Amino acid sequence: MIAGYRRFREGHWAEAKAEYEALAAEGQKPHTLVVACSDSRADPALIFDAAPGQLFVVRNVANLVPPYEPDGHLHGVSAALEFGVMVLGVSRIVVMGHAHCGGVSAMRSGAPDSVQDFVAPWIAQGTPVVRRVAEAVEPDEVEQASEEAIVRLSLDNLRTFPWIAEREAAGTLVLSGLHFGIADGILRALNGPGPFEALD
Repeated sequence: MIAGYRRFREGHWAEAKAEYEALAAEGQKPHTLVVACSDSRADPALIFDAAPGQLFVVRNVANLVPPYEPDGHLHGVSAALEFGVMVLGVSRIVVMGHAHCGGVSAMRSGAPDSVQDFVAPWIAQGTPVVRRVAEAVEPDEVEQASEEAIVRLSLDNLRTFPWIAEREAAGTLVLSGLHFGIADGILRALNGPGPFEALD
């Protein structure tokens, strides 16, 4: 990691020094909030070739958005959504799932015994949806179909946040769903109520 940091300082940071200085002085103004999985193989900044300051990224196990629940408890994803929408004023929220997602796999088969404190209850919110989908498709389609179902679930849950639903209805905020293929590098977009389709 230190070697990578040194490459960053000598290469990327040196080339983008003025851009970083401007971001430090003027603050961030990202146009898009991305909810993505924590999986190390699916980094939104790399996939979208994004410059610093363009994306406000929220990553968690299985790119899940929980429903709106302002109960005074600790809600990291919801806090990030509130900040991105209400403070930064993003104009788009993208939920990006990916192939071979371990979190979605655990929704199908159960979380390992070693991660019962936090992972098990976290992924439980997607388990009913994944199991319904698994019963409705062919066995060789289950993995991708369940990953896509979690993207749809997160989009549905985003619309339970009143300040997201209001902005979407007004046309000032767009919600999008994506699925990234790790092995083939193909990004597929959700087409309304229809299937995910590969982007050119």
